[in-house]
Amino acid sequence: MDVAIQDKVNTWLEGNFDQATKDEITRLQKDNPKELEESFYRNLEFGTGGLRGIMGVGTNRMNKYTVGMSTQGFANYMKAQLKGEIKVAIAHDSRNNSRFFAETVANVFAANGIKVFLFESLRPTPELSFTIRYLGLNGGVVCTASHNPKGSVDEVKWSGGEANITLIGADMDNAYMDMVKGLSVYPEVIEKQKDLKIVYTPIHGTGIKLVPEVLKRFGFTNVSIVEEQSVPDGNFTTVVYPNPEESEAMSIGLKKAKAMDADILLGTDPDADRVGIAIKNHKGDWVLMNGNQTAVLACNYMIEARKAKGIAKPNDMVIKTIVTTELIDKIAKANGVACYNVLTGFKWIAELIKEKEGREEYIVGGEESYGLMIGSKIRDKDAVSAVALLCEMAAYEKNKGKSLYDKLIDLYVQYGFYKESLISITKKGMDGQKQIADMMEGYRNNPLKSINGVTVAQLLDYELKKGTDIQTGESWNIELPASNVLQFILADGSKISARPSGTEPKIKFYFSIHTRLNSVAEFDTVNAELDKKVAGIISDMKLK
Repeated sequence: MDVAIQDKVNTWLEGNFDQATKDEITRLQKDNPKELEESFYRNLEFGTGGLRGIMGVGTNRMNKYTVGMSTQGFANYMKAQLKGEIKVAIAHDSRNNSRFFAETVANVFAANGIKVFLFESLRPTPELSFTIRYLGLNGGVVCTASHNPKGSVDEVKWSGGEANITLIGADMDNAYMDMVKGLSVYPEVIEKQKDLKIVYTPIHGTGIKLVPEVLKRFGFTNVSIVEEQSVPDGNFTTVVYPNPEESEAMSIGLKKAKAMDADILLGTDPDADRVGIAIKNHKGDWVLMNGNQTAVLACNYMIEARKAKGIAKPNDMVIKTIVTTELIDKIAKANGVACYNVLTGFKWIAELIKEKEGREEYIVGGEESYGLMIGSKIRDKDAVSAVALLCEMAAYEKNKGKSLYDKLIDLYVQYGFYKESLISITKKGMDGQKQIADMMEGYRNNPLKSINGVTVAQLLDYELKKGTDIQTGESWNIELPASNVLQFILADGSKISARPSGTEPKIKFYFSIHTRLNSVAEFDTVNAELDKKVAGIISDMKLK
């Protein structure tokens, strides 16, 4: 074992750690030294989605000590930066140990003299964001057993501030749901289509706390819950992975939607900040929409419906990420709405909203990974409000004798047929990160000249903050913060993005291609051609 790793192990064995932790380290030394090495070879790092890790002992695992040290670091930072009373909110979802971690965080903050507002039980992550702004707090933490703040300190204050903790619940729920209800553009259409057949699954998560009530307050009367997935359960017993991006996670809901001949199926992830939907296509077959398609429908609706109702403003804006479909850019431009592109992660969307506050009006935004943020009252992706507005969109189209899928094809005819796909490659083990780094370095040092027979026109390197014309060598600056992302822009307008995860040994490749769609009748043919083109790109890049 590397000397530096052994030193970390010894620190935990000899330090002020509980006996159960020390016993587990001793067991791993004897029975599984490789796992011990994996548990200590690095410190967990803060990425786009927070601090992620497997639960267990060690500096590379989620446990009481890594969470506590992270919280102490956050407390130290706030005490150094802020004057007067410091106040924070804490929420958690249904994942195993989330309540334990939330209480751990609360106790550390409280022991540092920080006023804590702790939700009495599990809540959707977006409600935390709302609470921070609504109560005028200085910060917040959500514990999902995989997303927590990061820090590095030697001494943690674990207890002694219990009086600084206040439990919150129903009052905050009502304030949040009132905000969500205020996002509705066409309540009168919902009144006409209140019996829209809606199937909803919280996939064993926090959505069950608020989504059914929000739909009721919007005026929908025909909502069916997927009972098998309605009870919060950190073991997620009915699914392999509780992610609405996965067809398997939505399969029980899809079966129910088909049996009921529903209009729409919606599923939220365990902390209810991402939403996946299924609708019937133009042939009457049920299909799961990807995050780009859902984002297009949401952004178009907020632009189009506000305009039709006469409440659009000349300074309206939408914000999306650099790996999200450019169809949103086209729709916004055609409607005279500013569209901004930021790095992946809703913190960048929130930062730009703050930067433009008072000058431009944020109405909607999102990213391809099933996240939407509607309105500016919160500053995080919000599946609770997204579910409600997506149902309103379905009602809006049904009132015109159409479906959401019909609307999507109409948008393709009007603006161009944009097709997106994603591949995620995981490299496990200690050398996983190095393999990914080597892959990115290879693309940087030896840029691809062509992909699938099409010339690479530009290379955009967001880490170097530089764009380069591959043919002429001309370069320009990219006006965004540095980030380890590469984009290949092809001569035909196709775009391939490579982005390593900031928290896991994983690299994602995003593919975006487009062409004209002259009529609805040509949809199937053109769709098949685009699928074939994406497959050709993936094959040529040897990613499968």
